Amino acid sequence: MKIAALSDIHGNLAALDAVLDDAHREGADVIVNLGDIFSGALYPCQTADRLKLLGLPTIRGNHERQLLSSDPSRMGLSDSFARRSLRDDQLAWIRDLPTTLKLGEDVLLVHGTPESDLSYFLDTVTENGCRVATVDEVESRAGDTNATLILCGHTHLQRSMRLDDGRLIVNPGSVGLQAYEDSLPFPHRMEMGSPHARYALVTRKGPGWDVVFRAVEYDWNEAANVAALNGRPDWETALRTGYC
Repeated sequence: MKIAALSDIHGNLAALDAVLDDAHREGADVIVNLGDIFSGALYPCQTADRLKLLGLPTIRGNHERQLLSSDPSRMGLSDSFARRSLRDDQLAWIRDLPTTLKLGEDVLLVHGTPESDLSYFLDTVTENGCRVATVDEVESRAGDTNATLILCGHTHLQRSMRLDDGRLIVNPGSVGLQAYEDSLPFPHRMEMGSPHARYALVTRKGPGWDVVFRAVEYDWNEAANVAALNGRPDWETALRTGYC
């Protein structure tokens, strides 16, 4: 089985289309979507229509939860833009998405970690910024999860780690946004360093899994122009450069 793992599309329809085309060319047997699908400064409504038709195995991310549960007047810029754009039928589709999903007997889809859609799985934020998580930290976050492959998103950084018991945790990076800043729990930046759309191909090899990270070209300058027109210079820079 070859799984194409997508995450953090953030309404970037052009990047999504480029990644879907690449995954099909690479012979993916199944394409999965790990959440944070719409919020941002681009095309949430059109992205929802595209994905509803495809029927991919899909889970909610923290932004989907926030879209459904927050007071629209108190939402951040990315969520409020998406909430204004999405139709009632699209919001109903989001409500029906699970927070985690088992694919077969031994593949688990999560957004952050099995316990939280806001926690970083393979990275750790300290007062000095963000660093790669240690094996002990990742093992603690994985807990007793019964899966040989755990696919996660949220951090927008392509990363994988194989635990001592053979479990593989893979973050495919972000399809739609290659850099962002956050202030919690300490100020930090997450930057891929190039504007390419990112995803991962994970292939079963015997009892385990192998991962190949993909970086796909698309018209990121056009996406950056749209973000600028929508009043998001932070997104314009991230989309055009892969840096904050």
